[in-house]
Amino acid sequence: MQAFDPVNFRGQFAFFQHNPGWVYLDNAATMHKPDVVVDAMAAFYQRHNSNVHRGAHTLSQTATQAFEQARDDIAAFINAGSRQQIIFCSGATAALNQIAFGLMHTVLKAGDRILITALEHHANIVPWQLHCSRFGVQLDVVPLTNDYQVDQQAFTELLALKPKVVSFSHISNVLGHIQPVAAMIGQAKAAGALTVVDGAQGIVHDRIDVQQLAPDFYVWSGHKLYGPTGIGVLYGKTAALELLTPMFGGGEMISEVNFSHSLFNILPFRLEAGTPDIAGAIGLAAACNWIQSFNNQQVKSYKAMLLKQFFAGLKKIDGLDILSSPVHNAGIVALNVQGEHPADVAELLNQQAVAVRGGQHCAMPFFSQLGLAGAVRFSFAPYNTEADVATSLQALTQVVEILTA
Repeated sequence: MQAFDPVNFRGQFAFFQHNPGWVYLDNAATMHKPDVVVDAMAAFYQRHNSNVHRGAHTLSQTATQAFEQARDDIAAFINAGSRQQIIFCSGATAALNQIAFGLMHTVLKAGDRILITALEHHANIVPWQLHCSRFGVQLDVVPLTNDYQVDQQAFTELLALKPKVVSFSHISNVLGHIQPVAAMIGQAKAAGALTVVDGAQGIVHDRIDVQQLAPDFYVWSGHKLYGPTGIGVLYGKTAALELLTPMFGGGEMISEVNFSHSLFNILPFRLEAGTPDIAGAIGLAAACNWIQSFNNQQVKSYKAMLLKQFFAGLKKIDGLDILSSPVHNAGIVALNVQGEHPADVAELLNQQAVAVRGGQHCAMPFFSQLGLAGAVRFSFAPYNTEADVATSLQALTQVVEILTA
């Protein structure tokens, strides 16, 4: 396999042809879509559009084959043990809500505990809270160290309380810090807990082998992996998925319905009520197949080089508070200009055509603990260039000069 060519990689995204003046560093929020993804979705709508699974006509059968092939491709992408372990949903948020709802009606009882970390996205906090108070379940939180890493000693101590569920992010969406996910899964399983990993940021950074990593659940959103919005994956071990009470009822998820009771369908259909995002699944599979044509270690090395250059440039700018560590970082940098609101910094960067995100990044508890209004987040992707790094640093330097004048 040839060395990674960032120019060739970037050239496969029409977005940059239409927006040549922009430096896009909001990749943790959503990534752009390569032409192969857009083409795959357009081809479905233009040539094969029909509903799936129950149609008697050839068009429906063709659409069903394409949709289920997408499931097979995605199962292969993460090395799932079975295609039935791939549940399509609207994204990581929907997947986490399904898990929280489903387990609260089966596994979790009054007096049980759930363990999360202080770095979690709201999607891995609120779904648990929605049910905890109602069912008398305790939500425990692993604190952070002084450098904003998950406190592994505290994690071990809280596992001694025997939580039924341990749920944490693979990579912090705020800071880019990579968790020792394999070790944490192993510890949680040794404590007897079901393990849930929010892989929204992890799926694009690492090639995930769910059989090797061995979480009970691993969830992610398609749009974080060059795929379309509105589609995501809830992976679960078969036994774990069988524990989930379906969150949605309707067509396809049943095998029998009458007015006294209903019987659920087999996996994966039991957790996929209604017409799915057919084109989205096809587009996500196209993204998974496409990204495998690149050597992931080379991609990670290239991103690490961009990150190193960015951190080196930040050291030359006075008046910054940098929250992210350059070590074990997936390509995300959160920072603040001292004494300034992150929204103001982000807007001034926007005026220089540098796209970043300013705010709390769906992590209010984290920023509340720090007493901060939020942070400005720069997040890098393989289609970014060294020129993007230089331009963003120059723009940030000008922002600081403007705000401190």
